Amino acid sequence: MTDLHVMDATSDNVDQIVAVIHHAFSARRVLDPPSTALSENATTVAAAIAQYGGLLVRSNGVPAGAMLFEEIGDVLNLRRVSVDPRHQGHGVASAMVGCAEEVAVQRGLNRVQLIARVELPDTVEFWRRRGYSLVEQQDHNLILAKAMPIELTVPTADDMRAIGEELAGRLRAGDVLVLSGDLGAGKTTFTQGLGAGLKVRGDITSPTFVISRVHPSLAGGPALVHVDAYRLGGIAELDDLDLDASLDDAVTVVEWGHGLAESLAADRLDIVVTRGDDDTDETRELRIIPVGPRWAASGVRVSVLEKN
Repeated sequence: MTDLHVMDATSDNVDQIVAVIHHAFSARRVLDPPSTALSENATTVAAAIAQYGGLLVRSNGVPAGAMLFEEIGDVLNLRRVSVDPRHQGHGVASAMVGCAEEVAVQRGLNRVQLIARVELPDTVEFWRRRGYSLVEQQDHNLILAKAMPIELTVPTADDMRAIGEELAGRLRAGDVLVLSGDLGAGKTTFTQGLGAGLKVRGDITSPTFVISRVHPSLAGGPALVHVDAYRLGGIAELDDLDLDASLDDAVTVVEWGHGLAESLAADRLDIVVTRGDDDTDETRELRIIPVGPRWAASGVRVSVLEKN
C-alpha cells in the first residue's frame, strides 16, 4: 500500500522539489515551443516558495510530486505541477490537487487556475475529470480553472435573504441554481432573496403544490423560474415541465433538485442549506458549489455577512 503525505513546501525542501520538477518534465515529450520548467533551479524555486508557497508529496517517504503556487488577485495559480514518473499512477497528482484547493479556500481565494498544453490531451483530461474547465486559450496554452466552493454560517433568515439578494446581482439569463436541504432548512427563504435581487413580480413561496412558477421581471431583467422537485418521480417528470423552453431567458431555481436538475445546464450553482437539531435556532450552514466554465471564469463571492 502506498503511503502518501502532502506537506507545505518550505526552504528545506527546495532541492527535492527541483529534482521532482526536472524528473517529471524531462520525461515528457519535447514540445514546440518547449516548456521552461527545466530552467527551474534552487534559486527560482526558493523564491517562489518564499513568496507564495507550494506543495511537496512524499510516497513511502520518498519525494514523488511537487507544485508551486502563485497568487494573482483572487486566483491561486498552480505552477510546475509535477509527478516523478516512477510514482505515476498512485494518486500523487490527485492528492496534490485536493490539497491545493484546500489552500485556496483557506486563503480566501475564489478560483484555482493552471496552464496545460494542448498537445497533452491526457493531462487536459486529468484536469477536466477534477472539475476544471477551459476558460481561455493562448496559442498552445490552455487556461483551465475551477471556482472554489463557499461555506457560510448564516445567523438569521434575514441574512439568508440578503445572501440570495446579493447573489442575484451576479446572475444572468440562463443561470441554473440547484437547491438541496431538509424541510424548513431555508431553501425558499434563500430564493426569496434571489427574487428581491432580480426584482421579479409576485411573492416567492414554496411551489410544492404548483411544482413550477414563473415570476416575470419588473425591471427588464430575466424572469425567475421557481421549481420544486420534491414530488417529482424522476428526470422524466422534470423533462415534462419543459424547462428547456425558458432556460436561456430566465434564472431557474430548482428546490430538491439534487440528482435531477444537474442535466439542465453545464453551468450551475449547487446550493446546500443545512439546519441544526434545535428548531428555535435560526442559524444555517450554507454551501455554494459553482460548476462549469461560466463560474470557473469568474468565481463566486458573497460579502454581505462581512458587513455585519
